[in-house]
Amino acid sequence: MKLKIKYPSLFLITTLLISCKTTIKTPLISNITQTYIAAPPVTNNSHSATIEEVSPNHLMAAWFGGSYEGAKDVGIYSSNFINQKWSKPKCIVKPLLKNNDTLPCWNPVLFKSKSNVLYLFYKVGKNPREWFGAMISSKDDGQTWSKTTYLPDGFLGPIKNKPIEVTPGVILCGSSTESNTSDNWRVHVETYIESTKTWEKTKVDNKANFDVIQPTFLVHADNKIQMLCRSKHDKVINSWSSDYGQTWSEMDSINVVNSNSGIDGVALSKNFFLLVNNPLPRGADWFNGRNILDVEYSRNGLNWKKLLDLEHQTEGEFSYPAIIQTSDKKIHILYTYNRKYIKHVSFDILY
Repeated sequence: MKLKIKYPSLFLITTLLISCKTTIKTPLISNITQTYIAAPPVTNNSHSATIEEVSPNHLMAAWFGGSYEGAKDVGIYSSNFINQKWSKPKCIVKPLLKNNDTLPCWNPVLFKSKSNVLYLFYKVGKNPREWFGAMISSKDDGQTWSKTTYLPDGFLGPIKNKPIEVTPGVILCGSSTESNTSDNWRVHVETYIESTKTWEKTKVDNKANFDVIQPTFLVHADNKIQMLCRSKHDKVINSWSSDYGQTWSEMDSINVVNSNSGIDGVALSKNFFLLVNNPLPRGADWFNGRNILDVEYSRNGLNWKKLLDLEHQTEGEFSYPAIIQTSDKKIHILYTYNRKYIKHVSFDILY
């Protein structure tokens, strides 16, 4: 189902952008499209989408869906985008029956490695304080999947956002924990080694005790990586690595307002980056501030400017974005639309 553009800001920003032959001072966006993956949706509740280009002109999306977040019927659903059309969603991971209880699924993350293995990482458990990590893989672009592998104790895999492959076969995953005994949120990095199918864990320096989760990575150079995190502090928190993610600098805030909601970013080059963000401070309830969702851009990862509003409404929840750039240089973004739909926005960008 194709949607008409509801918000003139998408067009207004485009028409106001200025370029010249030698330097584009402000990025130029064009060919904006919007659609829902499924309308009507196949479940009452849909949330936490992920997207990957599994082959040229073939995208795959996944998300968790069921009666409501945390319900016993919540599984992982997927859809394929081929010939500019999303396929009918299907359930590829069912809730887990364990110890006479049924455990829901959470936060899928798709990632295709340089070895052409497509991974689906996800979490299983009653809630984010008690969940554990799981993964399946495919060697035929998601037509068939392996049996579930549960991660070693203490490992969760990528919590929300896509990993990066720092060297062939070494997959860096941004991970985090939410304490079961306190309000502490903490970020760490988990590395998956394909050749040995083993996991390693790396701490992130956090002397300031920022409450942070759900990191996303921006690659500035082969060995230089920036981590951006959701926080409880009304700002995005960041850390840097200059050794392929083996060690990380002390965490600090940057001047990007965030409503304690999930973010995702992508590096289009070594000096141009996009971030999808809810740019409002927190409110009294967890969902406050999710009525606006924007795309921001930066040339250094520290100073960010708004590129466009994906959603700008007086109320509603538009959250948990996922963003990629495909091989044809087009930008694709998925996000939760009022917990009912998964919305897909794409555009071309000249920067």
